[in-house]
Amino acid sequence: MKRYLIPMGICALLSYTSCKQKEEQKEENVKLLVTSPIEMDTTIVKEYVGQVRSIRHIELRAQERGYLQNVYVDEGQFVHKGQPLFQIMPNIYQAEAQKAAAEVNFANIEYQNTKRLADSNVVAPNELAMAKAKLARAKADLALNNVHLQFTKINAPFDGIIDKFAARPGSLLDEGDLLSTLADNSQMWVYFNVPEAEYLDYKAKAETGKPTVSLLMANQQVFDHPGVVETVEADFDNETGNIPFRATFPNPKGLLRHGETGNIRMVVPLKNAIIIPQKATFEVLDKRYVYVVDKDNKVRSRQITVGAEMEDLYAVTEGLKPSDKILLEGLKKVKEGDKISYDFEKPESVIHKLKLPTE
Repeated sequence: MKRYLIPMGICALLSYTSCKQKEEQKEENVKLLVTSPIEMDTTIVKEYVGQVRSIRHIELRAQERGYLQNVYVDEGQFVHKGQPLFQIMPNIYQAEAQKAAAEVNFANIEYQNTKRLADSNVVAPNELAMAKAKLARAKADLALNNVHLQFTKINAPFDGIIDKFAARPGSLLDEGDLLSTLADNSQMWVYFNVPEAEYLDYKAKAETGKPTVSLLMANQQVFDHPGVVETVEADFDNETGNIPFRATFPNPKGLLRHGETGNIRMVVPLKNAIIIPQKATFEVLDKRYVYVVDKDNKVRSRQITVGAEMEDLYAVTEGLKPSDKILLEGLKKVKEGDKISYDFEKPESVIHKLKLPTE
């Protein structure tokens, strides 16, 4: 029996070796697709969280003490400059204005009488001067009382939209009590924070003009009108390292309202960027890698640093150079150190099939 065991073992070994060679030969016959990074100028779109503010947004407050007698508008109503909004009960101020007007008449009569006597040298010039000063003081009191009377009616200082009411007719108001707010939404300011490094890049190219930006609204729709970055605030926030920017957007249809949120999209140019397809990368423990094909056609994993992300593409700041060959497809079919057979596709052809932003 033992004389038959050895040949059978040899046959099994030969059969296994033959199958293994066929499998390896089959694997070598499967060609994978390889390309190279491409160095080029392009642009990316960066997003920043923005806060939408009206170009004018003010509080309407009572300027006199009294009962709120009339409200001439409704919440959310569009009002025009000079349109009456609120009326504080004016009775007391009307009576005080009438009293001041009577004092003016009395002082004027007294002045005229004194003037005639002074012209006839009956009274001294000092008495005429005192009568004239008394008349001037009475006129000043009348003007002051008229101002107080005018303050009982609050008119719109500009065209805008009335917000909710803080007081209702019949409410007793003190001087300075809030009535409502008024927003001019003809143009909108959107504030967003920019990191220091990106601020420096912005200032470097600011001489070419004010950059335009777009606004992605909360419903994921882009606002119809582009905005212009017009203002950068004076100081950085030491805690965050950011500085606030302000973009101005026209708002002819009144779609944007004070207090909305959205994302500012700013186009940022990239010079001599190393671009690779996203599908050529894989992730391990929050780090991104590619397979680089060496001179012996073996794949070696290499960590890369992604500086910017585009749709379908990455801009790589560290880890690759244009002369490298990277595995484009079949990343799950290989492991570290595998020798592969491949077809090379020019990076220009690969990029053309993907979504690359244009300037």
